[in-house]
Formats: sequence, structure tokens, C-alpha cells
Amino acid sequence: MELLSSSIEIIARWDVLLALLIGAIGGVIVGGMPGVGAAVAIAIVLPATFSLEPIVGLTLLLGIYGSSMFGGAIPAILVNTPGTPVNALTTYDGYPMTKRGEARRALSLAYSASFFGALFSIFALMLLAPVLAKIAPMFGAREIFLAALLGILLVIVTHRGQVLAAAMLACVGIFLQTIGIESAAYTQRYTFGMGWLQSGVDLIVVVLGLFAISQALILFMDKDSKIKLPEVEKVGFIAQMKDLWVYRRIATVGSSFGVFCGMIPGVGEFMSQFMSYSYAQRTSKTPELFGKGNPEGIVASEAANNSVPAAAMIPLLALGIPGEELTAMMLAVFYVHNVIPGPQLFSGQMDFVLALYLCLLLLNIIVVVFLFFATGKLMKAMTIPNRFLGMMVLTFSLIGVYSLRNSLTDVAIASGFGVFGFMLKRLDYPTSPIILGIVLGKLMEDKLRTAMARVRDPWDFIDRPIAFILFLMIVVALVVQARTVWRDRKAAKADTQNSREAQDA
Repeated sequence: MELLSSSIEIIARWDVLLALLIGAIGGVIVGGMPGVGAAVAIAIVLPATFSLEPIVGLTLLLGIYGSSMFGGAIPAILVNTPGTPVNALTTYDGYPMTKRGEARRALSLAYSASFFGALFSIFALMLLAPVLAKIAPMFGAREIFLAALLGILLVIVTHRGQVLAAAMLACVGIFLQTIGIESAAYTQRYTFGMGWLQSGVDLIVVVLGLFAISQALILFMDKDSKIKLPEVEKVGFIAQMKDLWVYRRIATVGSSFGVFCGMIPGVGEFMSQFMSYSYAQRTSKTPELFGKGNPEGIVASEAANNSVPAAAMIPLLALGIPGEELTAMMLAVFYVHNVIPGPQLFSGQMDFVLALYLCLLLLNIIVVVFLFFATGKLMKAMTIPNRFLGMMVLTFSLIGVYSLRNSLTDVAIASGFGVFGFMLKRLDYPTSPIILGIVLGKLMEDKLRTAMARVRDPWDFIDRPIAFILFLMIVVALVVQARTVWRDRKAAKADTQNSREAQDA
């Protein structure tokens, strides 16, 4: 009880509550604008959070992160265009329901499933908090190095069909973090005698370039589309919850998938969504209706993706390991304020951790109340011209980059990464491995140096239980990936052989 009262005292401040309100409402609006998304919004807001206290800055970013998926369901259901990438599965059944004249019910199910998934993960992790506080101190330098290595590996292998590209881009990120004067011996690495490289490549500069500036260029290139908005009746909260009760089993299982996948670095929303959607289709009495407007599909998708944000904070806070690009950006706020996430944070500042979860709880209540009154007005955000959005994103991005250190060099570097990110997006390559490579690469280097002081032979590195388990997980991930590649190649050869036989016949 004392821990809870201490956590409430941390967030019971006008600046924290204001940041929560702005983040929650702003995240919903951003999520409702196809082509922008949470990553772009967080990248733009990130420089401004450096002047705020850690709890205020993180509350603002958490608000955008957690609420953008609520808003992203609106265009996914109404106009078949996901507001954020993680709402893509919602289009499968949401838009067909809109075409049948059931837009109100589809939105109702999306809101209620999102709300249920978020609350499920928050309460589940609050119950797990005492256990995690005991486990976190067991992670030393070796364990954190292996966990970070596992995180990068999972980020790579989850990009099915693009594993080689993801691996190369992760290596690019690891290389970028080595540029500059290293902290151990103060030697220069890859500076080539140029003074502006001695301070290294700033993470925020790369983030703003890869996500915000590149997206502005994408918006400039895209043509403005005329969107015809359907008529939607007011969505009531009681009606939402009553409708969700029919699909409570799917919502609970989908939320469980979200919690599980959120705690594993590199997995996140996409894997949890596909697992939840597949489960719902497999156990449904009408599996043939999936993709044609089945309400179960909306519940499975939205419950799974909205249960991830709270769970994704576990590896970030307990080990300092971000699971994807959004939590990697939040990690920058910790570093700027010299608050180092890791075992000592989870075991020594549990009230701070619990305060963040209470913020997530308040966030979801604010979002649901806001959507109850403002869904009709939010729909108008989808009609904003792409080029106007692009100009706004580019302007705020360049202002944010320059405000970091008042450096035109940073603006030039961010612009270069913006062009690079634009090329990657046009080629449909992922950009998140670069950011995670920068963050996890730095963590791996520091922890490896610390661990090697006590390691005499290779076995010493994995002679502790947690280190050995992490090592086994790395081996299993590599074996599974090798087996997947072998099976894919075998299937491709079989298809080629069959096509040749068909041509000969």
C-alpha cells in the first residue's frame, strides 16, 4: 500500500497530468491520420522532452505510444487505410463491416477490445511487478549482453522474407554507434580526422531523419486522395462493453498473446496480432467469414496490439533493452536525465515503475472518454491533404534537430538519413533494425567489456542459470531460423521442379 501511495504521489502533479492529457489526445489524433503514425510523432516530440523531468517526458511519449493504436483503428475501419502499421489486420474485417453499414459496431468493437487489452496487460504486469523486482537483480553484465544479443537476433528473424536486409541494417546501426571517441580508452574510431564526427552520430538525429523526415518525403510524393467518410452514429461506452462481452474469450486470449510478445524484445505487436488472429480464426464457428467482416477478427487484432505497450516497458525498464523503435526513443529520455534503466531501477525505484503503469491506466480511460465524444470530429483528420501534413512534419523535424545542439551539421546528417530512410521505405525495407542496432549495439559493447573482466574461458560466460537460459534461447532462435530457411528453399525448389514438369508435359 505504501508503494502505491508513493507512486500516486509521483504522478499527482499538474505537469504530469497535463502531459498525459496532451499525449493521449495527440496520440489518438496522430493515429487517425494515415501516413503519420506514432513513430513520426514521437520522433518530432522527443527533443522537447529533454527539457522536462523524466516522469513528465515519459508520460507524454507513453501517451502518444499507447493511444495512437486507438486512433489508427478509425481509418482502418472506415476507409480501409490503417492509421498506424499495427492496425493493418483491423482492415481485414473492419472495412467489410463498414461496407455492410455496420461502421458504428466495428468502431465500438475496436475501442472496447483496445481498452480491454490495455487494462489486461497493465493489471497483469502490476501483479508481476514484485516477481520482476526479485528477478531483475539476477541480471549482471553477461546476462544483459546476452539479452541484448537475443533482442537484435529476434528483431532480425521476425522480418520474414527480409531477414538478410534486416541483418545488414542492424549491422549498420551497430557500426554507427561506434563512430566517435569511445569511452574506455578515449580513442577516436572512424572519425577520419573530421572534428564533427568526434562526438559521434546522435541517436535522436538518426531517429528524426529515418522516421520523420523520410515520412515527410513520402507524403510529398503521394497524391492527395479524396476520402468519402461514411455516416457513423455516436458510439456509447456501455454498448461497447456489452458487445465485447460476447467475444470475451478471444479478447482475453488476444491480450495474453500481447503481454507475452510485448515482453520479448523484437517481437511486439505484429507477432501478437497474427497469433491472436490465427487463434480466433482456428477456434471460430464461422472461420470462413474472416476477412469478410467477422467481428471476432477486429476483437482479436485490437486486443492483441493494445496489450503490447505496457508489456514492452518490461525489458526497457528492467534491463534497459528496448523491444522496438518506439521504446528505443523513450530510452533516450532516460539517458539524457542520467536515469539508467536496468536491474537497479526495477529493484530500487519500484514506485517510479508503478507510476508509469498508473499513467498507462489513466491514459486508456482518457482515450475512451475522448473517443466517446469526439469520434465524429476525429474522422475529419483523415481528410487533411498529404502534402500539408508532409510540410508540417518536415518543418517540425528540422526545428527539433536544430534545437538539440543548435548545429547545422545535425540538420545535414538528419537530412541525409531522411533520404536514406525514404529509399528504404520505397524499397519496402525495415528501418527499425537501424535504431535498435544503435541502442543495443552500445549496450552490448559496454556490458561485454564489463563482463570480460571476469571471464577466463568461454564457459565462464554462460556458467550462471539465467545466462545459460539466454544462450539456449539464442541457439534455438538460430536453429529455428536455419530450419525455416531450409524449408523455404526446399519448397521453392519443389515449386520450380513442378512448373518445369508442367511445361514439359
